[in-house]
Amino acid sequence: MTRVWKWNRPVTVREVLEDLQQERSIAYTTVMTVLDNLHQKGWVRREAEGRAYRYEAVSTRAAYSAALMNDAWSQSDNPAAALVAFFGMMSEEQRRALRDAVHIVQGPEEDPEQGADGGETRVTPDAADEKRVEKPDEKPVEASGEKQGEKPGENPDSSPGGTGR
Repeated sequence: MTRVWKWNRPVTVREVLEDLQQERSIAYTTVMTVLDNLHQKGWVRREAEGRAYRYEAVSTRAAYSAALMNDAWSQSDNPAAALVAFFGMMSEEQRRALRDAVHIVQGPEEDPEQGADGGETRVTPDAADEKRVEKPDEKPVEASGEKQGEKPGENPDSSPGGTGR
């Protein structure tokens, strides 16, 4: 499946064989049998092209991974504890990806995060795929909470000239 997902297009047994042979010795009939088994299990669909078939993934690798996670989670006798343990195993980067995914699924209208001023806060990707936080009445600020133009660590509200909010 990795090879079929990698190309993201219909592939022939010969194409998969040639790719695999760059790493190890493998027979045409082995690749053909594996792709036929994947077809019979519903993982790939195939379309005849001359005397051969072209195989295409039925779902994405991401959808497959999601189904595996959902299946494992649904089999737990304590789903909340399973999630806590799973989140505890995640790296900071994975936790950020999870937060971003939750924002995408829920959308800001359904579950707005409240900023310090009680206003709605949204996380949106910009062109450089960096996360920015936008508040409706302000310019975008970095996700760290610092306003653009401020030096890191500077808090204008705690400075002598600040408002002291």
